[in-house]
Amino acid sequence: MSSISIIGLGSMASALADRSLAGGHAVELIGRDPAKAKELAAALGAATVGTVDAAPAGDIVILAVPYGSAAAVVSAYGDALRGKVIVDVTNPVNADFTGFVTPEGSSGAQEIAQSAPADAHVVKAFNTLYANVLAAGPAEGRPLDVFIAGDDAQAKARVSAFIESLGLRPMDTGQLPMARTLENAALLMLGLVAHSVNHTNFFLGVSILS
Repeated sequence: MSSISIIGLGSMASALADRSLAGGHAVELIGRDPAKAKELAAALGAATVGTVDAAPAGDIVILAVPYGSAAAVVSAYGDALRGKVIVDVTNPVNADFTGFVTPEGSSGAQEIAQSAPADAHVVKAFNTLYANVLAAGPAEGRPLDVFIAGDDAQAKARVSAFIESLGLRPMDTGQLPMARTLENAALLMLGLVAHSVNHTNFFLGVSILS
């Protein structure tokens, strides 16, 4: 069992908190709206509520906030994140979903890592899963794939174990710069929603042929 702090109170935060609790983890919810945080914790039944001005209690800290505020959140916590695994679920896409707001050649996860303490470890994960799909869980008898990227092998191992505890399948894609590719995959999904699939009830996964 791990101690998980989730920063954010939206649909992705709710889905991750619900699955984390079902996986036997201790979950702390942190958001700028205390009333909403308490309401979500009550709905989930077992989550605790943290405060934005206190250090996150979890060993794994999940950033489930819009990308535009993610780096600022990490900077604000500063040394309170030392030694923690930071899971970035954000997608730094622009307003019309045609590209990214990050510098050329970088990724949202890499930009967030620059704001984190040197001994914190950022792992990209969950950004290619829609919240409704994550909340529903395994699809047609197969687990959902969660693509991850990160520079620290131990941090990725911890995130992989966490993912498995949620009934999902971790798929390691390599070092943190691969987060750019994962964010492009999310952009692909947005294009599918807009132009062909027309809904969010799908996920990207790997079928391994025998």
